[in-house]
Amino acid sequence: MFHFLCKTILHGRRTITASPTHKPLFFHLISLNFVSTSADNHSFVVSYLVNSCGFSPETALKASKDIHFETPKKPDSVIAFLKNHGFTETQIFTVIKKLPSLLLCNTEKYLLPKFEFFYSKGMSSPELAKIMNYNPNIFRRSLEKQLIPSFDFFTNVLQSEENTITAFKRFAGILAINLENTEIAPNINILRENGVPESKILTMLRDQPRIFFIGRDQFRETVEEVKRMGFNPLRSKFILAVFVLRTMRKSTWEKKVDVYKKWGWSDEDVIVAFGRFPRCMTVSEKKIMAVMDYYINAMGLEPSIVCKDPALLSLSLKKRIIPRGSVARVLLSKGLIKDHSLFILFAHPEKLFLEKFVKRYEEEAPELMKLYTEKLDLSRQLRSE
Repeated sequence: MFHFLCKTILHGRRTITASPTHKPLFFHLISLNFVSTSADNHSFVVSYLVNSCGFSPETALKASKDIHFETPKKPDSVIAFLKNHGFTETQIFTVIKKLPSLLLCNTEKYLLPKFEFFYSKGMSSPELAKIMNYNPNIFRRSLEKQLIPSFDFFTNVLQSEENTITAFKRFAGILAINLENTEIAPNINILRENGVPESKILTMLRDQPRIFFIGRDQFRETVEEVKRMGFNPLRSKFILAVFVLRTMRKSTWEKKVDVYKKWGWSDEDVIVAFGRFPRCMTVSEKKIMAVMDYYINAMGLEPSIVCKDPALLSLSLKKRIIPRGSVARVLLSKGLIKDHSLFILFAHPEKLFLEKFVKRYEEEAPELMKLYTEKLDLSRQLRSE
């Protein structure tokens, strides 16, 4: 009978017989009902993402293709959970935009055990919020099969849970590694083979763990390049240089070399500066231009002065260089200090700077304190705008 009804539907006195190209009326009714229901659910998800999660309509529409829910109960519980664990509204929206499927999870089974694990290791709610805001996918990993074994692995290598937490804060991906196929141990051995002290290796693994997550051949090549540049494996600058080269593309290096050349440096000057302060190559091209312009055009320094003390490039232009530079210009013009004193002038903590370079010369240059205060206040105003 069911088969017959599927083939033939009586409509008054007329019999409509279904053919391969003519679907029966009830089939259309079911299809329309399904489409209508699906459309309603789809529309509900989009509306929820826009109104409750701060999504744009376009982003919500895209995300709704991968997640489906008919009531706000579960997504509301996820948002409430994150709020209860110290997440700001902005952080919640950022996390959900990066991982919309989180809205469908059971917080008691999926999130709470992981949060409790990290709390037990001394992490705070704001710290977890910051990490999840940056890398929410780490919380998709199994606690028992991935997070705990990885945490134990790094605790063994770094010799303390505190060091592991520090490394995790620097790069959450350390707890997502494949323990059966990790390059970390081989890369550590490469540094050992080249005479890098164990303490410096562990410090770099704790503070910059990301650089160890590359193939051993690439890592060995970088270590050899740093040796060719003349770095001493016993010094901290050696492993710092490895870090800089590993985190920078060759094209980026070349662009920064070109920027330094615009200010009169040679290729050799760049290598010398890099040897003295490897982080001079991590400064953005825009900042290099701005800082060099101030030192050379505003202060009248020779490019070689900055090359000798390349750490001068890492200082904040508005907070440090311009306010203190105004004092330095007066002292230099009066012959009260020499060029080689500039790094100390810029590097000293505030209290020591005032004692050694402002109050010390009150008789010879009584205008220094007023000048410095004015420049400092102007800098603060510009930062607040």
